[in-house]
This record gives sequence, structure tokens and C-alpha cells, in this order.
Amino acid sequence: MSVDIKFDPIRLPKICQELREEVREFLNAEEAAGTFDHRETAMGGIFNREFSKKVGARGWIGMSWPKQYGGHERTFLERYVVTEEMRVANAPVRGHFTADRQSGPMLLKFANEDIKKDILPRIAAGECAFSIGMSEPSNGSDLFAAKVRATKTEGGWLINGTKIWTSYAHLADYLIGLFRTSPPTEENRRHGLTNFLVDMKNFNNISVNPVVNLRGQHEFNEVVFEDTFIPDDYVLGEIDGAWKQATSELAYERSGPERFLETSYVLFELAQVLGAKPDARCAEGLGRLVAGLHTLRRMSVSVNGMLQAGQEPTIQGSLVKDLGTIWEQELPSKARDLATFVAPDDSNRASFDTLLNYGIQVAPKLTIQGGTTEVLRGIIARGLGLR
Repeated sequence: MSVDIKFDPIRLPKICQELREEVREFLNAEEAAGTFDHRETAMGGIFNREFSKKVGARGWIGMSWPKQYGGHERTFLERYVVTEEMRVANAPVRGHFTADRQSGPMLLKFANEDIKKDILPRIAAGECAFSIGMSEPSNGSDLFAAKVRATKTEGGWLINGTKIWTSYAHLADYLIGLFRTSPPTEENRRHGLTNFLVDMKNFNNISVNPVVNLRGQHEFNEVVFEDTFIPDDYVLGEIDGAWKQATSELAYERSGPERFLETSYVLFELAQVLGAKPDARCAEGLGRLVAGLHTLRRMSVSVNGMLQAGQEPTIQGSLVKDLGTIWEQELPSKARDLATFVAPDDSNRASFDTLLNYGIQVAPKLTIQGGTTEVLRGIIARGLGLR
């Protein structure tokens, strides 16, 4: 059965424009105070708990959540503006971003009341960091094939197995893990998966091993569970029925502006290198890049409008992630080509070259993290009735 895939045109209301100015003023002040340097944070070092607490104090974490859990009951479109400005400024948001984007909404839907009252206000205050445990060494983005086992025992579950590509798990307070509680059935390969909340600071028998990237940076991790006991209260949602929860979570993860702005610093530096009067070739190339960015932005705003309306735009989110990560992955190489004939003594050429080299090195991961293009296109094809 096919469905219509639509992106309704949405314009940001006046309150969002006012909020944008407020966020920009805050970020400019923080950078001027030395909290971060946008060129340095573009290349890593963006987990900063003190900055996260400042953002929380501004009310910019958990913006759409109920006030009873520390939220602010603002709109998804307002949250979009904050995310966009933080990303463009290369602000050090890793200390709270995963919790704000997807873990918090998962807890709101599926956690028990005690956990909600305990953890959600701490997330909103910028005091609680989360990681996501979905991928495994043998299956990557194929979540159907998850093998890390959760076995029922008295009062809870024992977890055994390995998760990988768990960003900042070495610094996280909690992890939301997708574990296998029953075998899949012939009729339903999705059956048998359950979401659990893992307390990374207080649960025993968890090993976090670094996975160092090409630049020698420690962002990713391998997380090994060896008879790790998780109490029943930490089960999130329905036993054996987590797949729908996982796809709902991924609608949040895949649709935001961070999915096409991760290498945007290259575009901004390129514009400076090309100058106010680029030649026809460079002007055309720059124009095409900006047009692609504008289109992705309109799509992402539309998806956030759907979230605001209470919908779960999984297919639209997959399209934003697919097209967005391809665009940001190709950007560094296209920028390199456009800058080929620019004078090497240009005033910011050294900065451009440094950021360009970093962008080229990190680009290969962009179409893998958060779901490979192959997996995303399978979701899209299913939505179009093609499989």
C-alpha cells in the first residue's frame, strides 16, 4: 500500500524570528567570552557540560516538553530555530543534544512516571547526557538483525553483547539500548526487540571501549554488556514491540537541520574565499550549493511542522536524512573544486584549507550515521509502495 509523501510549505512565524535573534546574541556573547571558537568546534571538542547548563538555563532544552517535567511547552518550529542556530555556529552542544532530540521524547512516551520525574528535568537543565545503543558490529544500520540479548531474570533482565558507534557513550549518563528479548518470527522480522534505559554510571558490568576516528578523536565507542542487570522499571514500552518505538525515535533523529549542516562551515568559508564578486563559474557553483541547502531547509522545516501537529513523519524524515547527508558529504569536494583558482594568499585561505581538509576526512561517515542511505531508501520505497 502506497502513501502520499508530501512536504507542506511552512513559514516560520514571527516568534521564531525573534527567538533566532535571541539565540544569535547568546552565541555571539559566549564565543566572545571564550566559551568556544566556531572554527575549532567545527573540528571536534564539542562536548561541554557547562555550556549545556547555560543553554538549559535559557529554556532551550526540552522546549516542547510538558512543564511538569521541566519542559517549556514551546513549538517544534521554535526548537528548530534553536537547533539551526546552534549548528551553524558550531556550538558545543553534544552534552545535551541527543537527550534533547530523541531520548527525552522517548522517555516522555514510554518511561514510567518515576523515571520521567527524575530524569527529564535534569535533561532540560542541561545536566544529563545520553547516548544511543542501536548499531552492532555485525549488522550496522540493520536494526532488525540486532542480536544483543536481554534475558529475563528475577526483578529484571540480564544483557549480553556489544553495541558500536555509540557516540559519546564514554561521557553519557544514560544510554537507550535496543535489545533482543525474543527471536523474530517468520511472519514478522521486527518482532522480539525491546528498548531499555541503561544507567551508564550506576549499572555494573558495562565496558566502554573507544573507537578512534581518522583524526585521532574519540567520539565513537564500543559498549560491551556482560550479564548487565537492568531492573524491570527500566524497560521502555512494550516487550518485543520496540520497532515502532525505534522508527518513531528516528523521525526525530533524521529530520533536523543537523542532518544537512554538519559540514556547513565549509560553505561559509568558501563564500569568504570566493569574495563578493566571484567569476561566473564560481558564482554558479556557489549558487547551486546554496539552492540545495535552501531546499533541504524547507523540507526540514516542513517535517518539524508535522511533528508539531502530532504526526510521525518517518518517511519524510528519512528523505531529509538521505538527501541532506549526501549534500553535506559532497560539499567539501565541490568546495575544493570551486576554490581551485582562488589566490593562495587570500586572507582566510588558510582557515578554509584547514576546515576543508577536516570536512573531507569526516564526510564518509555522514551517509552511515543515523541510518545508511540504503536503509533509508528501503524505508522510502516501502512508503511509495515499491517493496
